Amino acid sequence: MVLNSSESSESTAEPNLKTTAEPSRSLESENTQSSAPGMPNGAFDSEPPLRIEALHALNYCERLYYFQEVEQISVAHPDVYAGRRLHDDVVSDEDISPEKRSLHVESEQWGLIGKADAVRKRDGQWIAYEHKKGRCRRESDNTPAPWSSDRIQAIAYSLLIAETLGEPVPEARIRYHKDNVTVKVSIDDAAAADLKQAIERARELRRSDQRPPVTDNERLCSSCSLAPVCLPEEERSRPDQMQLFPARRSGQTIHILSPKARVGRSANTIVVTVEDDVQKIPVEDVDSVVIHGSGQITTQALHLCSSRGIPVLWYSMGGRFMAGTQSVSGRVRQRIRQFKALSDSTFCVNLARTTIQAKVESQLRYLMRATRGNDQRRDVAQKLIERIRETLTRLPQAATLDTIRGLEGQAAKSYFAALPELISDQATEHLVPKGRTKHPPKDRFNCLLSYGYALLFGLVHRSLIAVGLEPAFGYFHQPRSAAPPLVLDVMELFRTAIWDIPLIGSVNRAMWNSNSLFCISPGQIWLSDTGKKQAIQLFEGRLCETFKHPHTGTSIEYARIVELECRLLEKEWSGYPGEFGQMRLR
Repeated sequence: MVLNSSESSESTAEPNLKTTAEPSRSLESENTQSSAPGMPNGAFDSEPPLRIEALHALNYCERLYYFQEVEQISVAHPDVYAGRRLHDDVVSDEDISPEKRSLHVESEQWGLIGKADAVRKRDGQWIAYEHKKGRCRRESDNTPAPWSSDRIQAIAYSLLIAETLGEPVPEARIRYHKDNVTVKVSIDDAAAADLKQAIERARELRRSDQRPPVTDNERLCSSCSLAPVCLPEEERSRPDQMQLFPARRSGQTIHILSPKARVGRSANTIVVTVEDDVQKIPVEDVDSVVIHGSGQITTQALHLCSSRGIPVLWYSMGGRFMAGTQSVSGRVRQRIRQFKALSDSTFCVNLARTTIQAKVESQLRYLMRATRGNDQRRDVAQKLIERIRETLTRLPQAATLDTIRGLEGQAAKSYFAALPELISDQATEHLVPKGRTKHPPKDRFNCLLSYGYALLFGLVHRSLIAVGLEPAFGYFHQPRSAAPPLVLDVMELFRTAIWDIPLIGSVNRAMWNSNSLFCISPGQIWLSDTGKKQAIQLFEGRLCETFKHPHTGTSIEYARIVELECRLLEKEWSGYPGEFGQMRLR
């Protein structure tokens, strides 16, 4: 078993946004009448209920609401867990009677569903309470006031509590724990009218196929957990503003190599057992689980990973990607936009040209850099380098996918023919490649090359799934066997940077000279378990290295760059094109 981790990075979440899981079933309300003001008359009966938490997001930012409620995109974040712990501590520490805590409320009349923090009786009247871990808003005279998103949430809970209890709830109170302030919210006709307006807007957006524009308030983006998904920077055309895409991964990839390994669950912890060795990893510290060969994972562990959006991937013993879990839902509108865009042949040709241009330029720059200072190797590789240059001059005029494929094949043939010139004398002669062979690889270098590409395949695959794209619908590669074309398309950007360069560096350091790292049989060569472990460590180490990406202008881990490029790819058909495939080796 290999456990490889990157530094955790703290991204921010919406201030005072309390995340509550949606109830798994819908309960019919027994109360059809209420004394609450402004009760709508069955206006929302024909549509599924809205979560009250969704109205909080709507009031904070309409685009955030659309991501969470329409496209079902969420990001696990430490602030969310902190908010939940705060709520648990508050309801367990306080003991005020009479009261109801974590009260489930639902209304067919309002078309809302949710769970209120608490409702307590004061001077003979029920008061709704909400707890927020952040600070309150301040008026011009420094008077405490609620944030608009918190206010609409408190109003909704109060009106639904009134309907549930059959008694009026004239007031809500919001406790802001950061500055130890309680703010009161009046529940009157004006409050009910504001709630009705918010619900109507929420339902209007839920029926729309288009994402709302980014908010004009840049400060909201800096405090939003979905900023890495939204990528609002280019939509504002403000290159000098704060870059919101996180530079580092927030979790670790767990690689399971032993056939005797078992991945289980204990509460919110992933438990990996290999014979007598037991390792426990909090689920918040895991970004994916990769099982190589015949390791086992329990149903309970799968449920936990699925609930947290953590992909589980299976590879064959030889390193071929077999399958992976897909724990996202509600991405229909994203897929519709993707299918519509990638059904346009001209659009696909332009994307393919951009991708292959980036790939071939990176290959050329690597060859030139690796042969610099060695006249003998540069002389041998020069003719191949010139052929790649010629391919690059012809690519901008390529008008069909077949032409682009032909040019990409010519460049690849020259690139792999030049790779032996990059292998130092420290490596054994068995590690000097003689062209590119695969399915199966026939020499040790190609065995290593294919295994690293398989790891890269899994990384790109789970990144596309996380973004919400359909891997089976691509723009350059044709559907074949079990390899989703879009994964192969996006992989072209990263083959050289993420695997070729570190692999050749490790070969030149004599890391692969030992015969024990390979399993050799007639006509094919595979990595041994020890060799796989060493390859995975090399791959994960590369993912933790940083590169200055042109979109952000800052250094970002390669693992994050793969996700960033997948998000920029979606931007190509979401109204803000021109950023995908701009990364080049220097």
